[in-house]
Parts: sequence; structure tokens; C-alpha cells
Amino acid sequence: MTNYRSLTEKEIATLTVYGCSAESWQNVVVAEDFSPAYISNVHFSGNVQLGTFSKIYELPGGLKKHAGLNNCMLHNCIIGNDVYIDKIDNYIANYSIGNGSYIENVNLILVDGVSSFGNGVKVPVMNEGGGREIPIFDFLSAPLAYILTLYRHRPELIQNLQKRIDNYATAQQSSTGSIGANVRIVNCGSIKNVRIGDYALIEGASLLENGSVNSNAEAPVVIGSGVKCNDFILSSGVSVTDSTLISKCFIGQGCIMGKHYSALDSLFFSNCQGMHGEATAIFAGPYTVSHHKSTLLIAGMFSFLNAGSGSNQSNHMYKLGPIHQGICERGSKTTSDSYLLWPAKIGAFTLVMGRHYKHSDTSDLPFSYLIENATESYLVPGVNLRSVGTIRDAQKWPKRDNRKDSQKLDPINFNLLSPYTIQKMIRGVEVLKNLQKIAGETTEVYTFQNCHIKNSSVRNGIELYNIAINKFLGNSLISRLREKEFKNIDEVRAQLKPQTHKGSGEWVDLSGLIAPKNASEELLNSIEQNTLTLDEIQKSLNDIHKEYYNYEWTWAKEKLEERWGKSIDEVTYEDIISMVEIWKESVVKLDKLIYDDAKKEFNLNSKTGFGVDGDEARKDQDFESVRGSFENNPFVLEVLNHIKKKTDLGNELINRLKKPLTI
Repeated sequence: MTNYRSLTEKEIATLTVYGCSAESWQNVVVAEDFSPAYISNVHFSGNVQLGTFSKIYELPGGLKKHAGLNNCMLHNCIIGNDVYIDKIDNYIANYSIGNGSYIENVNLILVDGVSSFGNGVKVPVMNEGGGREIPIFDFLSAPLAYILTLYRHRPELIQNLQKRIDNYATAQQSSTGSIGANVRIVNCGSIKNVRIGDYALIEGASLLENGSVNSNAEAPVVIGSGVKCNDFILSSGVSVTDSTLISKCFIGQGCIMGKHYSALDSLFFSNCQGMHGEATAIFAGPYTVSHHKSTLLIAGMFSFLNAGSGSNQSNHMYKLGPIHQGICERGSKTTSDSYLLWPAKIGAFTLVMGRHYKHSDTSDLPFSYLIENATESYLVPGVNLRSVGTIRDAQKWPKRDNRKDSQKLDPINFNLLSPYTIQKMIRGVEVLKNLQKIAGETTEVYTFQNCHIKNSSVRNGIELYNIAINKFLGNSLISRLREKEFKNIDEVRAQLKPQTHKGSGEWVDLSGLIAPKNASEELLNSIEQNTLTLDEIQKSLNDIHKEYYNYEWTWAKEKLEERWGKSIDEVTYEDIISMVEIWKESVVKLDKLIYDDAKKEFNLNSKTGFGVDGDEARKDQDFESVRGSFENNPFVLEVLNHIKKKTDLGNELINRLKKPLTI
């Protein structure tokens, strides 16, 4: 702890000679080793504490500057050791500035009155007309925000959560702001009622008002030129640059906002990216990405979304105003110039192509294409399961995790196949078979939830869903028995016993956190009973995430028992071996479909525009020099390797299970 003392008469005289002044020198206290040598043209007012100044900063290009205070007015400030401040056009008021921070050429930095620094700001997410306002705070996580947004039918739950967040916001209230250690603030406009964490880099920002910049040494926050933010919270590792506009927003860990993006009344969680376009009143779950001009995301809930250029939605219909909302479940994609008229609900991993005006609900038919055909919406169920793009997305998301902070706010499950998506496929098979049953198997075009589905698409959808269901159940079964030796069937059955009862029944996707509904309900009940703090709620969400594979097996085991028509206590070697054989067949079949889809990227149409001014041979050579050959493509090789690995894995388990039978 730094010990402070009053200035000596000699120090006051030296400061005066260097152009410094004070309302009262008695209100200026300094560290024991303080020297006035590097302070000039500074006016002090109110209570001021000064540290020592010994560090030399080396700037890009080799220029060196000594720590110190120059050309500024300081009012009620605490200045740490080795701080550099110069050229403050107006003043710095009511701030504590941490060790080693560098501040130069800034218009104004102040806290005016009492501020919560963005905590407690109400964001009217998903509905511009109100009704789903979310109070943001420093440690808001995607699943907690999901509950606050969509569980309005449980008023006690919402009230208890809002009360806790309000209490947190009240605890943050202060008439003094803070700028952490090793912060760099250069060439900025006004910074008002903003709390700035360690190692933040703020260069050229126009306006920051009423917010928190939750930067730290592990994951610094970067704010670039022309940026304007008000009523905001920026989580660790965030980058906001290029004249981006942020108003009433929470920006989650590792997000990137740039290239003149505009965001209003929205929540963005881990690893979202916004560039060129705009967002209004959206709930952007993890990995929501919008890179293109003229792309508008409005009044919707998304996660793992890739928004194509010119994608937009409408949320009014020119009647009662912007009251409608929509949901695109995880993994959806919108193509260029696609359009959705809210309200609508788009199923998981669905590709939206064209313009859709019929308020579709495709949530029971995931992995589909929703295509415009002569102003009608046509649905192709399950076809995205065999798409190269879907597999590549699933592989790239974990690799693109931009979060460097060891304390991660959002628990994220990246699994493409999970009880959440498989339960939808099971329902999807029922839906498609019911369409055949009710309308007849020879009907050319079926109608479902304001969508048309062709007969061939129904048949293919059933087949694709069954392949994926078999693949998932086999994956779970093999994972349970992997690398274990068994002397008899009783040992196998014991290994197949679930470790928890949680996991049975319906599953939900809490914006990235895939969880059994009975586990989430237990948490919600505890919140309703007012027994958990915000920290305990976050810990519970993380615990649910950590237990995913135990919960998954509970669910998968019940589905396997339904398939076998017997309990785990009665299962035989033959039952398990039969399921593994079905799994092998499903894995190989799906991989071959993906292989065939990848091959389309190397057909003649794909080579159009290559080999300009040459013959067909030149076209092939040019294409291969740019894209490589199909046979040597890393993704294609991985698919072929996956077929071999999974086949070998299944055969190994079958041989291991057959061993006790031969003894």
C-alpha cells in the first residue's frame, strides 16, 4: 500500500516554476519517492494523489517519452506510478488511474455524479416495443440472458433475477471512475462515466459514455478510431474499431465489431462478429456472424448464425408497429438477399435462401433448406446433414474461439449431433411420416407449417434423419464402452448404467449451452425460490455444461432401450453388436454423401472463369494451382480417414465384445 505525504515547500516552488497551479496545494498528496521533475503545466483541484514517475515509454518508431504529467487539469484524481498524461484539452475529473497507463491528446475524461458504468441498463432485446428488457451487467452470460429473455411466463423467476442484477448494479455505483493499469488512451474525444480495465487499448475513439470496458491482462479490449459507445458493457477480449456505433448493448467475450457496424438495443455473446451492416434489438448468441453491407438483423434470436449479404427481416407488417420477433435456431445460414417476415422460427442448421413471407415454423425439421420457389416457401428436410459446409462449420467454431480470458462467461457446446438436435430429428421423422399417412404417400407436394415439401424430399428426409439418429446413438454407445475389457455381459451392463437420472426427456439449447430440461428446470426452481446468488447461478450453468456427456448418455440409453425393446439389465451381446453394425453403416453412408457433396466443388461448373485465354487443360491446371486437387484436398482426405477410423473403431469393439463368447 502506497504511503502518501504532503508536498514540501521546495516541491511546490518547483511545480510553480514548471507552470503548475492548484486550488489548494494542501489537497495534493504524493508518494514518498515523488519527484516534481516530470510535471509541467498542470492545474490541480479537489483532492489529488500522485505516484512516482520513473518509467520511459518507447513509442512505435523509436520515440521515447518519460512518464509524467503535462498540459492537463486534474480534479479529484488518484494517479498511480509511472503514468503518462499529456494534452488533455478539457480536464480529467473524478478518476483513479492505474500504474503504467498512458493517456495523450484526449478531450475530456470525467465521472459526472454517481454512475453504475453501464450496469443495470435495460436493453429492449428482440422486441423494440418492449416487454423483454434485459438488465445488462459485467458478468452476463448467454444462458442467463436466454432465461431472462424467453421465460417471461415465469414472473417470479424473472423478478428474482432482475432484483439480483439491480443489486449488483447498485453495488457498482460510484462517483469515481477507474482506469486500470497499463491502459493506453490516445487521440480520443470524450470519455464520460466509463470504467476501464487493465491493458485496454483505446485509440481514436470519438465518444465513450456510461459503460464498462472489462479489459484485463489476459484478454485486452481494443477500441479504435471513430468508435462511439453509450450505455454499454464490453467484455474481455473485445475489439470495436472503424467508426462502429454501439448503443445500449452488451458485447460478449472475444467479439469483433468493425468496419462501420451499427448495433442498437442488442446483446452479443462470445465470438460474435459484426461488420458493415446493422443490428437492432437482437439476441446474438455465440458465433453470430454478419460481415456484409446492407445486412440487417432485427428483433431476432440467433446463435452460430452466418448472415449472407443483404439478409434482412421485417418485424411489423405495417399494422401495430414493430411487435413481432423471430428465432433462428443454432447453426442457421442466410444466403445473399434472403428475407424473413417475422414472426417465424427456423430450425437448427437450416439454410435460408430467397424471400419468405409465410411465418414458417421449421423447428421440428432441422438441417434443412428453406428455399423460395415462385413466391412459395419450399422446405427440403435433412439435406444439410450431407452438406460439406455444415461439417466445416462444426469443425471451425472451436478453432475460432477468440476468448483468451481464463474466466469464460458463456458455456458453449459445439456438438453438431446432440440430444437437442436428435430429439428434433426423431420428431421430424414422425412429422414426415404423418404427412405421408394423412395426405397419402403418392401426394406430389405436402404442406407443413406454411411450407411446401416435395414427395421426394419427404422420403429423403426420413432416410437422412434415421442415418443421423443411428450415428448419434452409436457414438454414445461406443463412447461408453470404449477401451474397456469385459469378462461377461454383466460387466457390460454395469458399464452401460447411467451415472445420473438427469438427461432423460426433452433437451433445450440455452443459447450455446445444450442441457436437459430437467437439469435446467431444477436451476430455475432454485432461482424462483430465491436461494441462489448470481455467482451461484453462473456456477450451476457451468456445472450443467461440464456434466453434458453424463446427461447425454442418460438420454441415449433410454432411446437405445426403446429400440431394443428391453432394459439395459436385459441387453445382450447380440443387441449391442447389432447396434454397432448399424452405426458403422450409418457413418459410412453419411460420410460418402458428404464426400459426394465435396466433389461438386471440383466439377466443370466450379472451374468456370479459371484458365482464362487457354484450353481445357489450362483451365484444369489453373484451377488446381489455386484450389488444389480433389484427391489431395485436406477435407476430402479427412472424410476418407474418418470412414476408415470409424470402421476400425466399430470392428474393434465388436471383436472385444465377441471375445467373452469364445471363452
